[in-house]
Amino acid sequence: MAEVRELRTKSATKPVLTKREKFVRLAEKRTVNAIRTIRVIGKLGNKAHYEYDERDVKKVVAALNREIEALKVRMTRPGSQEAIEFKL
Repeated sequence: MAEVRELRTKSATKPVLTKREKFVRLAEKRTVNAIRTIRVIGKLGNKAHYEYDERDVKKVVAALNREIEALKVRMTRPGSQEAIEFKL
């Protein structure tokens, strides 16, 4: 890992992260959270507890795929952001 610089203040020493270090820290945490959330959505596949049809599955998957594509755009073209909307 890159060297962490320190900012000295009167009360404490606080590490100052580079932009890269901040990105890595947040990207790892947010990606893990997104994967966990997708796995929770996957638990809806238990037909013993839920009723749904193929159209519902396609809508959920399409919504997730749209967000992945939007993520790719945002990561390559900063400043692009879309509203969140989903209904079955």
